Amino acid sequence: MADPREAGEHRDPREASDPRDPREAALVTRLRALHAPVRPPLLAGAGDVGYALHDGPVGRLVIAVGAGGVLACSYDEEAAVTARLARSVSPRVLRDPRRVDPVRRELDAYFAGARQGFDLAVDLALATPFQRGVLTELGRLTGFGTTTTYGALAAALGRPQAARAVGAALGANPVCVIVPCHRVLGSSGGLTGYAGGVEAKRWLLELERSKRG
Repeated sequence: MADPREAGEHRDPREASDPRDPREAALVTRLRALHAPVRPPLLAGAGDVGYALHDGPVGRLVIAVGAGGVLACSYDEEAAVTARLARSVSPRVLRDPRRVDPVRRELDAYFAGARQGFDLAVDLALATPFQRGVLTELGRLTGFGTTTTYGALAAALGRPQAARAVGAALGANPVCVIVPCHRVLGSSGGLTGYAGGVEAKRWLLELERSKRG
């Protein structure tokens, strides 16, 4: 008959169901961790969001691109933008500078005064329905080197009393510069709030005025 002590010596610690020795329990935990399932690496796909950081004359921008176009061109912090994208668009938000390069090239050309518009598809998935209406109407009302006011934009939307709501919608624009919320002024023509700061707004407006044909 086999010696039970000898059988115990050859027992695989991974199979221990109720180890009494705390050191044995720790060993079992470590061995089980070694046999955790192997997960494949994350690879970019059609449903992923690719993003990169871009430093320009108006500050650092977080640019994100999805299957439908540019999702973000934001002055917000990287972590805040990627978390919002993960909640609202796709859980797979990957750092992918190459995918963002076409957007960065057009932005650089715009900042240099070499282009007056963008040939980029824009996906307003991060905007609310009201914001989408505001941002779409903004594109109709303004062009390169021109401006409008919050009140005029509200009136164009058929909501003349909603100038403040329009301002809030523009302040949360997820695709700054490309969707030109910097072209909207206060009723007196003053440079009111802008996600990138008033100086960034001033710089963009002066760039467009100086390059307008």
